[in-house]
Amino acid sequence: MNIHRRDHLGTDRSEPLPVLIIGNGPSGICLSYLLSGYTPYVRPDAVHPHPLLQRKLAEAPGVSLLDQDLDYLSEGLEGRCQSPVALLFDALLRPDTDFGGNMESVLTWKHQKERAIPHMVLGRNLPGGAWHSIEGSMVTLSQGQWMGLPDLQVKEWIRRKRRGLRNSRATAGDIAHYYRDYVTKKDLGRNFVSGAVVTAVEWGTPESGGSGGREPSPLFQVSGFVTTEDGSPRPFSLCARNVVLATGTSDSPARLGIPGEALPFVHYELAALEAAVRAGAVTPASDPVLIVGAGLSAADAVLYARHCNIPVIHTFRRPVDDPGLVFNQLPKMLYPEYHKVHQMMREQSILSPSPYEGYLSLPEHWLLLFKADRQAVFRDRDGLQKVFGVALVLVLIGSHPDLSFLPGAGADLAMDPDQPLSAKRNPIDVDPFTYQSTRQEGLYAVGPLAGDNFVRFVQGGALAVASSLLRKEARKPP
Repeated sequence: MNIHRRDHLGTDRSEPLPVLIIGNGPSGICLSYLLSGYTPYVRPDAVHPHPLLQRKLAEAPGVSLLDQDLDYLSEGLEGRCQSPVALLFDALLRPDTDFGGNMESVLTWKHQKERAIPHMVLGRNLPGGAWHSIEGSMVTLSQGQWMGLPDLQVKEWIRRKRRGLRNSRATAGDIAHYYRDYVTKKDLGRNFVSGAVVTAVEWGTPESGGSGGREPSPLFQVSGFVTTEDGSPRPFSLCARNVVLATGTSDSPARLGIPGEALPFVHYELAALEAAVRAGAVTPASDPVLIVGAGLSAADAVLYARHCNIPVIHTFRRPVDDPGLVFNQLPKMLYPEYHKVHQMMREQSILSPSPYEGYLSLPEHWLLLFKADRQAVFRDRDGLQKVFGVALVLVLIGSHPDLSFLPGAGADLAMDPDQPLSAKRNPIDVDPFTYQSTRQEGLYAVGPLAGDNFVRFVQGGALAVASSLLRKEARKPP
């Protein structure tokens, strides 16, 4: 894709790129859309159901959302996200979705090419990022309509493809195809470079103020390699005034940190179980597959194993009735399969056997070590040790972002620099209304890196970044 761009990655540029986006998932795509001159306005005839927000919107008729005070507009909004701008953009795109309604967006979009800011989006995969790595038939956690990007509804796109939403949710394959199609339909492809791996981002060299008398601003040097058509790596080095981190957090799976974890039967993704089943290495007659974790990835693995009649031992550290478990936060009507897993976790534990043949739940158990003869050693809440023979182990306890291309792997950018960077517990510290790093001017973070973990809400971060960058452009001397 975009061979022209690939061929020009390694060449020197006389001028730095205004914006370089690292990551081509939903956050990067949405930001590219906004930076390409697509500008949101409130429709003149629209009436928002939130009275206070409607009053504020009416104060600036005909003014682009990108040119308004996002802090002022988002004040007082509440919802399923901590980011005020994410709540604002979501409320404008889907005004009553949290109340079960399907009111259309109050926004209209105008393509104003004069507002476009030159930029480049680098990604390892095709546009859509990690969505292309998810097993295609897997059903999304979020409702299909929440997976969409501005001005192209998922529901309408799927209807045109003559497919349907399952229980209002789409498959991962559909969503990956939708994101790739979005880039094409919105004519964003010229900004995207696929097969690009960033290996280093450095900053600290100020850009000369020149005759315009501007204050020096930091320049970023971004280097890496891009895979060419013949499969060989070609190095590149780019200079940019602003860098946006949009890489998500699925790069590096979390590990248990116990002896034996490097043994060849221990894995960190569902694909390993799928491959073992296809190869006949794991069968209904095998020792059980051990699935570690109490999140949705672990639940997906349980569902897959059950579908294949593979025996399962499912272990996790929390009690089954812990209110922090994600199952306790999902409506049963929308997520019946996950609630079935939660029911099994509760009823088929080693403490209270019941009728789910081939499944054993071990709540409040801690893994101590794996042995080379495929033995897994546990400690329960009473301190007793237990040993089980297993055919394969899947450790599905979350993931961490791989920011090894940043100085210090990005640790200094986190809210608590002394703790590991984590999307849920310790994201990059950004200004909530610009998403610019509080530690480094010109460096932005969006999506899970900034604490926005659902596609529905990552678009607000893109709006904040685009608004900030447009203001910077407006301050540049002629």
